[in-house]
Amino acid sequence: MTGHTEPGRDRLVRVTEVGPRDGLQNEAVRVPTAVKVEFINRLAAAGFPEIEATSFVSAKWVPQLGDAAEVMRTVARRAGTIFSALVPNERGLDAALESRVDKVAVFTSASESFSQRNTNGSIDEVLARLAGVVARARAVGLPVRGYISCVVRCPFEGAIEPSKVREVAQRLLAMGCPEIDLGDTIGAAEPDDISRLYESLGGVVAPHESTLHLHDTRHRASACVERALTLGVRSFDSSTAGLGGCPFAPGAPGNLASEALVKTIEGAGFDAGIDTAALAAAAQWIRHELGALRGASE
Repeated sequence: MTGHTEPGRDRLVRVTEVGPRDGLQNEAVRVPTAVKVEFINRLAAAGFPEIEATSFVSAKWVPQLGDAAEVMRTVARRAGTIFSALVPNERGLDAALESRVDKVAVFTSASESFSQRNTNGSIDEVLARLAGVVARARAVGLPVRGYISCVVRCPFEGAIEPSKVREVAQRLLAMGCPEIDLGDTIGAAEPDDISRLYESLGGVVAPHESTLHLHDTRHRASACVERALTLGVRSFDSSTAGLGGCPFAPGAPGNLASEALVKTIEGAGFDAGIDTAALAAAAQWIRHELGALRGASE
């Protein structure tokens, strides 16, 4: 389905860095394009195999990412690094294709309430909207990732039945979206929630065929990573310095930090393939830059 490495083949765990998109989208102060580009370049130098650099969403909804085309034009393309972008619709796909992205991500939810608030449509409406995006991307050979948000809990509906996640995953796969990314959008998951989630997905998405996207709201993300690794998950998202949170999800203050994820992966006896010194330097640099920007706005 997704092409991820099968469990037992080696000890490499894939880490996708989402800080430039999911990390910066919620910043209250405008982050200059040059800062975003330098951040992305530093992350690429640290060895991330994929960096979600931006989103081609309307600047009306997410002003912080209104410079998506300029960011993609300016980053230093690096062999071995995929530069991906989130696209909400076919108009966003047009802009992404013009900007020569390496991969696109589409976004839906397992929660009807979150779908309405985040994408202004029901799950059915959003999936119908995304079908054309997926078909066109695949027609030109562009890889596609399909995010499912609120796979454990929704800020508006509460607990989400794993069967709802299973249904949405099936529909994404049926439309030709080969990579399923499971998002614990508000950081509510405990390790047992991760076990229940993958048990429910049996026969649809195997652990090694998925990506897990965790937030660290309750400081349980690393424990969830450890459980996911034992289940066979070999692909995770994270955000350097723990930046981020969804602007449409109350209670989602930050993603799992890439530094913490890599430490957990290596502590479990796996290899993330990341230069930890370069990662630490990138985290320190972006904290300093954002601190200066926030201070200047006060």
